[in-house]
Amino acid sequence: MSTLAGKTVLVTGGGSGIGAEIARTLASHGCRVAIAGRRESRLQEVANSSDQEILFRVCDVADRSDVAALFDWVRESLGSVDILVNSAGINIAKRSMADLDPADWDKLLQINATGAYNCIREVLPAMREKRDGIIVNISSVAGIRAGLLGGVAYNASKFAMSALSLTVGEEESRNGIRLTSIYPGEVETPILDERPVPVSAEHRLRILQPEDLAAAVLMVVSLPARARVPELVMIPTTQSFT
Repeated sequence: MSTLAGKTVLVTGGGSGIGAEIARTLASHGCRVAIAGRRESRLQEVANSSDQEILFRVCDVADRSDVAALFDWVRESLGSVDILVNSAGINIAKRSMADLDPADWDKLLQINATGAYNCIREVLPAMREKRDGIIVNISSVAGIRAGLLGGVAYNASKFAMSALSLTVGEEESRNGIRLTSIYPGEVETPILDERPVPVSAEHRLRILQPEDLAAAVLMVVSLPARARVPELVMIPTTQSFT
């Protein structure tokens, strides 16, 4: 029997890509899974695609009151959250400093960074009380290498998310709470559709797939309580990390 059986999991950004695959994978290993995202139709599709039950609720992680309502709903439906996966994230097409709309800067920081903060803040009290819990933050190599591809706002938001994860991980380790920041390179997800230059089908096949990230998350959350993975970098074999 899986050591994860019966664990309550919440995955934000669960309506597509990485979040959706993580949700399906953890559900298949016996977890009680809920997903959240901004589009109900996509959440419904993910729930319908799983052989196991996956609950879903529409939520904007940038809205603090919406996040509080989300966690109340999860507690009522499944119990307190044992594993939180922050996978909600966006990017925009006009990414350079010269082209970036200030409203897009605000939006990326609010969703990618503040959204993760809102969810972490909401889940911590119950984790502290039981002195156990895992939080996995899906960041990006753009959060440790500020290249031109991600763009200035995306890079800044992912650096913020990474700093949040590492700092809270140090603070909460004394309470038995483990945080992991995962830094994937290019992944075949809908976020590629926002690239200024279209991505070819051949390129999409060469890069990481959502199931690769799901396997990494499964490894992290399956480790015994004595083991903590603060950071994990995962890139396509052909991608440079220098």
